[in-house]
Formats: sequence, structure tokens, C-alpha cells
Amino acid sequence: MANLEELLHQRLAPAFETVAGAPVDPVIRRSQRAHFQSDAALALVRKIGGNPRDIASRVVEAAQLDDLCSSVEISGPGFINLTFSDEVLARLLADTIGDERLGVPQAKAPETIAIDYSAPNAAKEMHVGHLRSTIIGDAAVRLLEWQGHTIIRQNHIGEWGTPFGMLVEHLLDIGESEAAHELSVGDLNGFYRAARVKFDADETFKDRARKRVVLLQSGDETTLRLWKTLVDESKKYFMTVYGMLGVRLTEDDFFGESYYNDQLQSVVDELDELGLLRESDGAQCVFPDGYKNRSGDPLPIIVKKGDGGFGYGATDLATIRHRLRNLHATRLLYVVGLPQHQHLAMIYDVARDARWLVPPARAEHVGHGSILGDDGKMLRTRAGKSVKLVDLLEEAVVRASAVVAEKNPELDEEARAAVAQAVGIGAVKYADLSTDRTRDYVFDVDRMVSFEGNTAPYLQYARARICSIFRRAGVETPLQGIEKLVIAEPAERALALELLEFSSLLAEVSETLEFHKLANYLYGLASAFTSFYEKCPVLRAEGDVKQSRLALCDITARTLELGLGLLGIDAPDRM
Repeated sequence: MANLEELLHQRLAPAFETVAGAPVDPVIRRSQRAHFQSDAALALVRKIGGNPRDIASRVVEAAQLDDLCSSVEISGPGFINLTFSDEVLARLLADTIGDERLGVPQAKAPETIAIDYSAPNAAKEMHVGHLRSTIIGDAAVRLLEWQGHTIIRQNHIGEWGTPFGMLVEHLLDIGESEAAHELSVGDLNGFYRAARVKFDADETFKDRARKRVVLLQSGDETTLRLWKTLVDESKKYFMTVYGMLGVRLTEDDFFGESYYNDQLQSVVDELDELGLLRESDGAQCVFPDGYKNRSGDPLPIIVKKGDGGFGYGATDLATIRHRLRNLHATRLLYVVGLPQHQHLAMIYDVARDARWLVPPARAEHVGHGSILGDDGKMLRTRAGKSVKLVDLLEEAVVRASAVVAEKNPELDEEARAAVAQAVGIGAVKYADLSTDRTRDYVFDVDRMVSFEGNTAPYLQYARARICSIFRRAGVETPLQGIEKLVIAEPAERALALELLEFSSLLAEVSETLEFHKLANYLYGLASAFTSFYEKCPVLRAEGDVKQSRLALCDITARTLELGLGLLGIDAPDRM
């Protein structure tokens, strides 16, 4: 769809430049008094002097707006209020009929973007703490891929290091076949806990586990085979969870810590050659400028420990070097919890100092908050343990099933189950993505699956209701052949404006990755459609008016479906 703000910017920017004698940002935003307003005249006074209302008048005289706006007014101290004509709104919307992209252009300069997200630990079940990274990362993949960028998914799972000596020894104790059975049924936590109990209670086992770590890190063939068994079964489990969530991660996207194991020494050597390494208490460290610990001392990234082992900082540096040097990514996104912000900032700074991360390449921390329980604390079971992600998702689907059954008694069991799956999983995703990702939020299943308020079911139902309109009208969608729309009623105008905001909204979200803005846009669109449907009869209208209103319904349905799809949420045709 046409970007209304961009259209106004194209007309006003030259006019402001004519008045100011230099380029000026028109500062265009939505207005309660008109469709849009420009505030730039007020700030321009500090540069050229004069009265802001006089400046605004000169800008309006210099701008070509007659073919866009039905009203251009100067209000208050110098605001320029701009109202699009109904004919322009209708023409711009008509251009999207039959266009699968709804008039939204692809990226002008496509990039290769590496997105690091999800990252569970092998031999442990995914818990609620993995939810946010997984679905925010998936939304980023969907949006940026849809815009035409080349996306490289990177699931940096934890599957190397000290715990695996303990796990391999436990596997040997109970036998490979029994261990494979335990892991295949998804009891990763039980397997891990049993190994941990033995490690804490049995000194002989603890000694064996430590020796096994040495064998693992030295490449012992038998140890690596057993380790691979653990990791492979973990990956199968992860893929089951990803299947429930409906995210795009595949087995080809797993790039765990072990992938970088043979690259760590070269990282140390390269940093040393660049003069970036310093010894501290026997360890080889990098001290990027500007970071202090609580005592005010310089804060290091430990690259190689005093005992010859590598710190996790070395793996993170190898990772960023690989993504820049080998994958040729120009934008790196790390979808990781906010507590990791300082560590990631230090990694980025070291990568810049090493000349790995140089413009136009950039790295961004897509930070997120936590999921809380009713008590305002981290969501846990009554026993104080982390909530399994599978349990949380299954509960949401069960709750959704009850709501769907109540609202749709005519659906058969199979159809009802499919809708409940879409509603339950969609509800969980939307509750997360509709929250500012930098904030914590309380997990409330009842609110999530409600068909009222700013929820996924409300949006899904809004689209399903439009599908019902077309079924009753006996009309196939998407509509074709309608060349002219009629925008005359206030509710039609309000809906048209919401629809024409979609393009600029997606452009903004692709940069900020603030998916709550997309979610809130969709809620506003669904609300505008509800008002339109109540005030503007569709099936009882006649002639061009009926065709126009059907077209508005069609564009709305496709916008809701696309917007929800970019968030990773299904939109059933019947609910």
C-alpha cells in the first residue's frame, strides 16, 4: 500500500527547503485534528527567525498538495494539518486489490541477515524462559525474509563443555539402549537430574566425569559418539517443541558451541597479533574500553583461561567472526534476554577493535524481558522449578479448545481441534509479541485465549468473520476486477486510513523489531473494521457501494492474515 507519510514528505520536503534555503525534515505524524500534521515550522524559527505561522503559510504556498488533500489548514502556533481527499484514499486502496503484497514494496537494498535466537541447552528440556527468544526471533525471520532479505537462522544451542562429561558417564552407567529410550520419550530433565545427583554425591563418579570432559575436548572417538547421541536426541526433542510452536527453525539451523571448537585458538592468535590480548591472573583477556566492574576496575572478556581452556567469550567471538567473515552477514541480530546486554556490547566492541565488524555491517541486541507469574516473579511451578514450555503450550491449547467449542458447536471434532491449536498457540505468541519486548509480562492464559480485547483470538475472529461475509455473499476471494472504490462514510474513511498505514508500519518495525507496534496496529485495524461493519452495511448495499465495501472487507482480511502471519500466527477461515 502507498505510504501516506512518504507521499506527504515528498511534497512538503521541497517546499520547506525552498523556504529555509536548506533541507528540512517536515516532521509528519498522525493527527487528531486531521489525518496528518507537520510540526517542522515551529523548529525552523530557531534557524531562520520569523513567525512559525507565517513560515507554515509560505510552505503551504510552495507545496503541491491540491491533488492529494481535500483540506490543508494551519492551526495553533504553526502546525500544518493535512487531510487526504476521499478520492485519493480510494485510488490508493484500489491499487492493492489483487496484489498479494498489498502494495508493500520489498527492501530497496536487500541484506544478508544472521539471526541468533532460541538457543536451548542440550540434554535439558526447553522451559518458559526459551519462549520469548524463540518467537521474537521467528517473527524477525518472517518479516525480514518477506521483505526480500536473505536470512540465516542461527540456533546457538549449548551442547559442549563440563556438564557433558557428567552426562556421558551417566549414559554409560545405565546403558546406551536404556539411555536412548529415556531421551527418545523426551525425559531430558529426568536424565539430567539423575546424572547431577550422582555427580554431587559420588566422588568416584565426579572424577570419572571430569576425565570424560578431557576425553571429549581431546576428540576421543567413543566419547564423541556418545556425546553425539545425547545431542541428537536433544535436537529431536527441540524440533518437536518447534513444531508445536509453528516456528521456522529446522535441524539445519543448529549451530552449537561445538561447531566453533576448532576455531577458538585462531581467535586467540588473531587477537594476540592485533595486540588486543592482555594477561590477567593467568588468563588471556580482552579489555574493551569503557567497561568497569562493581569495584571500578576494567571488565574483561576471558578468552583463554589459565588452565588452557577457553572461556565462553572465546566462543562468542568466534561466532561473530564466522557470521561476518564466512557467512558475509551485514546485519547481525542477537535475540537474547536483556541481562546479556553488557556482555554482547563488549563482544561487539571487541569485534570492531579486531576489524571484523566494520560498516556497513552492524550487530544489534534484540533484548527482551521475562515472563512472570501472578506473583510478579519469574514464572515457576509450585515446586519452584522452571515451567516446561511444552506444558505451557498444551495448557493454552486445552483452554482454547474449551472456548472454541463453546463458540463453535457446529464444527466437527477435527476442525475444532485445528482451530483450538491455532487459537491456543496464537494466543501465547500474541500475548508475548503485543508486549513491548523490553518489558516483563504476566502469563495469564485466560486473558490470552479471550475473544475480547487486544488478543490473538479477537484478531483471528475478526478475519474469520470477514471470510463468513464472503461465504454468505457467494463471492470468491481475493477479489478481482474492481477498479474503483467509493469512500464516503466516516467509518469507511477511518478504515481506509488504517489500511494505508500498513506499509509505513512494516518499514518501521523491520528496523526497530518492536513487534508490539505491529500487533497494536492489527488490533486498531480490527477495531476500525468492527466499527465499519456496524455502520456500513455490506451485503445489503447495492451496486458500486456494495462492491467497494466488499473490497474493503477483502483488503482488511488479507492485511490481518498477512500481519498475523508475519507474527507467526495462523488465521483460520472459520471460528
